[in-house]
Amino acid sequence: MTVVQVDPVVSTPYGALRGRYERGVAVFRGIPYAAPPFGPRRFRPPVPPEPWDGVREADAFGPTPPKPPYSDAFAHYLSDPVVPGDDCLNLNVWTPQPGPGARLPVLVWLHGGALTRGSSAVPVYDGHAFARDGVVCVSINYRLGVEGYGLFPDTPPNPGLRDQIAALTWVYEAIEAFGGDPGRITLFGQSAGAISIGALVAAPQTQGLVRRAVLQSGPPEASERAKVRRMVRRMASRLKIPATAEAFAAVDRDLLLRTQAEVGRLSSPVVGGPAFGLVVDGDVVPRDPFQALTDGAAPGVQLLMGWTRDEHRLWLVPGGLLDRVDRLGAVALAGAMARCHCGSEVPRGYRALHPGASTAETVGQLVTDHLLRIPLHHLADARTEPSYVYEFAWPSNLPGLGACHALELGFVFDTGDVPESRKLAGEGAPQELADAMHAAWVRFATDGDPGWERWNAAHPVQIFGDRAPDAENGLAYTAYGPRDRELALWATAPAPSPEELTPASRSALRRLRRH
Repeated sequence: MTVVQVDPVVSTPYGALRGRYERGVAVFRGIPYAAPPFGPRRFRPPVPPEPWDGVREADAFGPTPPKPPYSDAFAHYLSDPVVPGDDCLNLNVWTPQPGPGARLPVLVWLHGGALTRGSSAVPVYDGHAFARDGVVCVSINYRLGVEGYGLFPDTPPNPGLRDQIAALTWVYEAIEAFGGDPGRITLFGQSAGAISIGALVAAPQTQGLVRRAVLQSGPPEASERAKVRRMVRRMASRLKIPATAEAFAAVDRDLLLRTQAEVGRLSSPVVGGPAFGLVVDGDVVPRDPFQALTDGAAPGVQLLMGWTRDEHRLWLVPGGLLDRVDRLGAVALAGAMARCHCGSEVPRGYRALHPGASTAETVGQLVTDHLLRIPLHHLADARTEPSYVYEFAWPSNLPGLGACHALELGFVFDTGDVPESRKLAGEGAPQELADAMHAAWVRFATDGDPGWERWNAAHPVQIFGDRAPDAENGLAYTAYGPRDRELALWATAPAPSPEELTPASRSALRRLRRH
C-alpha cells in the first residue's frame, strides 16, 4: 500500500503556509519576511510583510533582488538564476519534521556574490541534505548592490544588512513551527555572506538570536564610507542625477543595474577598485565588526571559519587575468604591495618559500592572505569562545582553478550532483569528501563541535581534500596551520618604507586594475 504524504501546512506570525514534500523532506519556498522594498520603501529599511488570510502556497522560489548578470567569463563557472518580481525579501525552509516540538538545530544560509550578485535560488544551495540529516535549513534573499549598500544622505545605511536582521528575527520568531529550535540557530555564509555574518553576530539588534556562526572565505570587516560613497557618486555622475536615495529611486531599475555594472567593472578582490560594502553606521554596525569581535563582542557565540587553498584562482582565471598578471611581472608585485599595504620583504619571502611560483601565484596568495587568512587567524586567536578553523584543499577537476573560491560550497551542501556544482568542480568530485565536510557542518550546528581540535596556540587546522598519500579519505589534520610560514612574514617584516608605497606603486595598482 502506497502512503501519500499530505502537503505540510505551518502557521507563522503573518499567516499559514503550504509547502510540499520532496524526497521525504518538507520544503517551503518564497516566504516573505519583509514587504517588497520598492515604491516608497525603496532604499529604506525593511518593514514587516502584510499578513494574509487563508493558506499561502510556498512551493516555488520567490523573486530575486535586482542584480546585474555575471560577465560571460564568470558565468561559465557560476550560476545566478533570476526570478522576476518585487517581493524579493523572502526565504526558504527545508525541514525533516514540520511542526512545533521537534526542537531541531537550525542553519541559516547567507549567499555570497560581492554584495552585488547571488540569491537563495542557486541550485548549489539546496538545503535538502541538511534536513535529511536532522537540521532545519533556511536560506534568504537580501537587497544587493546600490539597492542594498548604497550610501546616501537621505536614508539609513546598510539596508541589505537590515534585511538580513529582519530575516534572522523572522527565523527566531517563526522557526519553531517548522520544527526548529530558536535557541540553536547557526548562521553560515560564504564570501560576502560570511562578511555579513561578522556584522550580524556583532550587531546589538541580534544579541541572543545566534548560537553559532560559520564564516567561509570571508572575515568580519567594514568598508570605508568614502569608498562606498565614491561608487554612488560615480553612478550619479553617469546618470546625471543627484547622489541621493530620492533621485536614485526615480531611475529605471534596469538602467540602474547597467550603470552599477559599468562603474564596478574594474572591481576585483585582487586589485580592489570601486565596490559596495558594509559601513559603520552607529546603529546596526556601531563599530568595525572585526574590532568588535576581537574585543569580545557576541560572548558565547562559537565560530567555525576557514578558506580555500587557492581562493585567488576564481578571481584570476576567468577572463585570462592570471596570464596578464604574469606578463606584468614587477608591476603586478608593486600593485599587490600597495593593495596589501606591505613592504617588499613579504613578496620576497613568499618567493623564497616557493621558488617555482609564478608572479600571478605570488600576487594571488599575497592578496588571499591579506584579505582572508590573516584576519581569520587573528579572529580565532582573540576569541575566548571555542573556534574551529579549516582549509579546503581539493583542486577542481577543471584546468587552472585549483581549490578556488566557492569550490567548497557543493561539498558543504552535499549538492555535487547538480550541474551548477559541476561548473566549478568538473566531473567526478569525490562524494566521500562531501560526506565528511557536510557532516562537520551538521555536527557544528547540532552541538558546536565539528569533529576536530578547537583553535589554540598550536593553530590546529582541519584540511579537507588534501591529496597527500597519508590523508585518509582526502582528509588531513595539522597541528600547525598550513601556510603559517607565509603568515609569519607579515608579523616579522618591517613596515613598508615610504618609497615602497609611493605614487609609483599606486600607479602600478591602477595599471593592474586596467588589465
